Amino acid sequence: MEKYLLIESRDPYETREVENNYALASSLATAGNDVTLFLVQNGVLPARKGAKLNGLQEVINSGVHVLGDEFSLRERGIAMDTLPKGIRAAPIDVVVDQLAEGRKAIWL
Repeated sequence: MEKYLLIESRDPYETREVENNYALASSLATAGNDVTLFLVQNGVLPARKGAKLNGLQEVINSGVHVLGDEFSLRERGIAMDTLPKGIRAAPIDVVVDQLAEGRKAIWL
């Protein structure tokens, strides 16, 4: 089993490429890998209350650990206590920690 850290900074409502990135995360997880998807910058926008999760729900359902950058959430006015089930707020330190443990990282 490999360990992956995927970092998504783009808004899925802005580019369809994000859907492909979500599919990559899901397929890595369903293949038995330990996958974290770290949403940063505009990548956190689907975590807004009432927003359509689109492909992100499939990512969550496939067993990917989905984290939203605390700073990015605050900057976009997204309350951490309103995040959809399956998305957790996390500090950017998580990225550093996972890189230090040897995860394969892909900035999408």
